[in-house]
Amino acid sequence: MDFNLDETQSDLRKLAVELLDREVSAGRLEAHEASGAPYDARLWSSLAQAGLLGACLPEEAGGAGFGPVEMAVLLREVGAHVAPVPVQQSLVAALAVARYGSREQREALAPLAEGGLVLTSALREPGRDLGAAPAVTARRDGGGWVLDGRKSTVSYAAQASRILVPAVTDGGVGLFLASPEAMTLRPESVSTGEPAATLILEATPGEPVGAQDGEAFDGLRRLALAGIIAVSSGVLAGALALTTEYVRTRRQFDRALAEFQAVTVQIADVYIAGRALDVAVWSGAWRLAEGAAEEAETDLAVGALTVTDSALRALYTCQHLHGGIGLDVTYPLHRYFAWGKHHAHLLGGVEARLDTIGALV
Repeated sequence: MDFNLDETQSDLRKLAVELLDREVSAGRLEAHEASGAPYDARLWSSLAQAGLLGACLPEEAGGAGFGPVEMAVLLREVGAHVAPVPVQQSLVAALAVARYGSREQREALAPLAEGGLVLTSALREPGRDLGAAPAVTARRDGGGWVLDGRKSTVSYAAQASRILVPAVTDGGVGLFLASPEAMTLRPESVSTGEPAATLILEATPGEPVGAQDGEAFDGLRRLALAGIIAVSSGVLAGALALTTEYVRTRRQFDRALAEFQAVTVQIADVYIAGRALDVAVWSGAWRLAEGAAEEAETDLAVGALTVTDSALRALYTCQHLHGGIGLDVTYPLHRYFAWGKHHAHLLGGVEARLDTIGALV
């Protein structure tokens, strides 16, 4: 196993870093937050023009056909820049459709490469773990399928053209593409400020993606976990960079904070948490790309636990080392903290992740 990025992946990362460094400034983020817009449409368009949104799409959709590792490369940089665009939600759903959908469904992904399409998926349900079998049901109705039930905390649901919805059928769990116009959306507030909603499905038409044998559902769940931990890895890396610069330049008692041993030790703990999360991210993504689903399951479970436990504590340490300024909404650290908390909540917290690991071993 080699965790070094190959030449193509390195180029992809370099392109993403250069674009996001240029476009995601503190002033741009503040302007976006003040605008009330669901996402930064100009940044979304720039990502499309640079070919980053299409990199992981299948060739039938005009994409480069890259997979989970390249998705993780992009999402890690999105997290490191706390970029307010639906890249994670769209790429996770698109890769699931690319793997399990029909040729027509793969071809329908083409507008995403040009920024003309937003996708999302609805894995969470009230009172259920992220990886639990859904309570939402799908039944045949004439020549098609209809969905009934509720999904919670679905990011960018109102902005999505299509939502990938897991549902249980008589034959097992399947995935269905549904239109947000065909369901009731109740807005939810999340710490990142991104739009989210609870979906109320009442005989909502759904288009099946793959067979209803649970395989596509498991595939979507693993891709979603890989996406969440990749973004979280970037969030922690961004917070570490910000905190390192702060303690290097902030002076107390005529010395830089970084010269105090107690500060150095705490920064080291944040660095170690980031390295541990990175290992889980790259190992999980690499195994997914290699088709080693069972092995990837373990890596992703460890990564998810790290997001909810040591990575979250590391973000608290970054807050602590900043003192009061870390909580100030005019200082950028608060965004990293909000993103870290949000993604830990999506994963259900430490106890839920420990239960998952316990079930695997």
